[in-house]
Amino acid sequence: MHGKLLPLAGLYLVQGLPYGLQSGLLPILLRARGLSLTRVGLAKGLYAPWLFKLAWAPLVDRRGSPRAWLTLSTAALGMVCGLLAALPPTQTGQAGLPTTMVGLLLLLNLGAAVQDVALDTVAVQLLEPRELGPGNTVQVVAYKLGAALAGGGLLAFLPSLSWPLLFLLLAATYWLAAALAWTAPALRQLPWPQPSEHTSHLLQNLLAVPGTLWTAGFVLTYKLGEQGASSLFPLLLLDHGASAPELGLWSGFGTVACSIAGSSLGGALLARHWQSLSLLRSVLWLRLGGLVCQTTLLFHLDTPGMALLSLCLQHFLGGLVTTATFTVMMHCSQLAPRALQATHYSLLATLELLGKLLLNTLAGVLADGFGPRPCFTVFLVLSTLPLLDLGLAPNTLA
Repeated sequence: MHGKLLPLAGLYLVQGLPYGLQSGLLPILLRARGLSLTRVGLAKGLYAPWLFKLAWAPLVDRRGSPRAWLTLSTAALGMVCGLLAALPPTQTGQAGLPTTMVGLLLLLNLGAAVQDVALDTVAVQLLEPRELGPGNTVQVVAYKLGAALAGGGLLAFLPSLSWPLLFLLLAATYWLAAALAWTAPALRQLPWPQPSEHTSHLLQNLLAVPGTLWTAGFVLTYKLGEQGASSLFPLLLLDHGASAPELGLWSGFGTVACSIAGSSLGGALLARHWQSLSLLRSVLWLRLGGLVCQTTLLFHLDTPGMALLSLCLQHFLGGLVTTATFTVMMHCSQLAPRALQATHYSLLATLELLGKLLLNTLAGVLADGFGPRPCFTVFLVLSTLPLLDLGLAPNTLA
C-alpha cells in the first residue's frame, strides 16, 4: 500500500497549490489594497473551469491512460506558472487583477481541473476497498498541505522572496511532479481504458449507480455554512486591525495544520473500522456547535485571540468531515462500472466544489448587502442541512 500512497501524496500536494494561491494569497492581497468584499469574493470566479470537469472526464475514461493525462496536465501547470512569473501582483489603487493575469489564472485552474480528474481516476482504480480510509487521508492531507504552502507560505515569505522567484519555484515543483507521475511503478501498472458500453445516456447511467443521488445532494450541501463562515472570518479580522502577515500565519498555517490533524484523525478512525456515515453524524454536530461559538466570539465577546482559536477548531472539525465525505464519494464511485468511474467521481467532485464555491463567492456580496451578522445566522442554518441529509442515507453506502 505504501507504494501506492507515496506517489499519490506527492501528486495531491502539488494539486493543492492553485487552490492555496487563490484562496489564501489573493483575497488578503486584494483586500489589503482596498478592494470591497464583493470584489474579493467575485475573484473566486476564477475557479470556474473546475465546474466543467464533466466535459473532459469522459475523455480520461476512454482516451489514453490516466497516467498520460496526469503527466501532461501537470507539466502544463508548470508552463503556466513560468508565464505567471513574468507578471507582477496587483498594485495599490488598482481596481483588480490585470487582464493577462486573470487569463493565466484561468488557464492554471483549467490545467489543475484536468489534473484533478486524472489523479482521482488513478486513486479510484488503484485503491482497494480496505485502503480507502488511508488513501483519502493522504489525498486530503497532502492537498491541504499544498494549499498551505502556496497560500500562507506565500503571504509569509512574499516580503523577502520576489514574485517571479516564487512562481519559478512552483513551476519547477510541477515539472518534478510530472516526472513522478510518469515514472511511479504503481501508476505504470494501471490498465488502459477498454471500449465502453455506456457511451449513450451518460447522465442516466451515472445516476443509476447505487447511492449516487443521495451522495450528490449531500456533497452539494455539507460545506455551505462552513465555507461561508471561513471565507468571511479572516477578512473581518483584517478589518478589525489584524495584519496580513499575522492572518497568513493563522489562516495559512495554523488553520491548515489543524485541518490536517483533523483529516489524519478521520483516516485513523476509518482505518479502525469506524463507519464513515456514523463518523460524519458525530462530527457534523460538533462542527455546528463550534460555529455557534465562533459567531458568539466574533460579534458579542470581542476577543480576537479566542476567535482565532475558534477558527482553528472549525478547521480541525472540517478536516474530519472532509476525509469521511471523500471516503463516501470514492466508495460510491467504485460501485460504478470501471468505464464510468472517472466521470462518476468527477460528477460528485464537481458538485462538492460547487457547494463550496457558492457561499465562498457570494459571502462577500451578502455581507456588503445585508451585513456580516445576518450572514452568519444564515451560515448556522445551512450547517444543519447535512445533518438532516444523513437521516436519508442509503444502506449501500454504510
